[in-house]
Amino acid sequence: MMRMGDSVPRKIIRLFMERGFAYRVVRGRAYGVMRNKFGWAAPIPSEDRRVLEQVIFEHYRNDLHIKTVLFVGCDSYTAHYQRRYFAAHNYWTIDPDATRRRFGAKQHVIARLETLGQYFPTGFFDLIICNGVYGWGLNSVEDCDAAMSQCHSCLADAGHMLLGWNDVPDRDPAPLSGVRNLSRFSEYLFPAFGASRYLTDTPNRHTYNFYRKLNCGHVGGK
Repeated sequence: MMRMGDSVPRKIIRLFMERGFAYRVVRGRAYGVMRNKFGWAAPIPSEDRRVLEQVIFEHYRNDLHIKTVLFVGCDSYTAHYQRRYFAAHNYWTIDPDATRRRFGAKQHVIARLETLGQYFPTGFFDLIICNGVYGWGLNSVEDCDAAMSQCHSCLADAGHMLLGWNDVPDRDPAPLSGVRNLSRFSEYLFPAFGASRYLTDTPNRHTYNFYRKLNCGHVGGK
């Protein structure tokens, strides 16, 4: 709340401090420098990442049926995922950019998701996390369809897949309904949300879609 006698600049500063804006701006700038200038591991302090790391990861890593995990796409803000969230799992990463290797898991493959089956046998993974790749590398219907086909093949029966994407026109390369091989998965009602799709409160409308590889084709939980 503004106080009588404050100058305009002081009022603005007080307003920013009271609402936490200054802290968030400085924190965001610091993380940006760490990531972009120095290439250090630096988590992103955003709502969609909070949901991913504190809600979604917590659920999956406590599921005793999930032992082998693939995380698709690596960057400075994912470098801590193995150590912090999946240290007890058989954790793999994949990214076609060789320079991202330093941000990947100890077990890392330099390749595109569309070629996953060249590196892993059928039914190898219990969980595939494909977040921020649809529209950021998978940029056509053909790419998306090929990637989903490979994920379905390399996922174990009853295995899980998470698809995280930005529901905005410039990052929506193809309607998900048009990705034919995605229909081979069943929707999964994620317990924390009670739905198979969750839209985060973010400007880029980051959305999480939850799937399972089930032969029966019904919507369900575990």
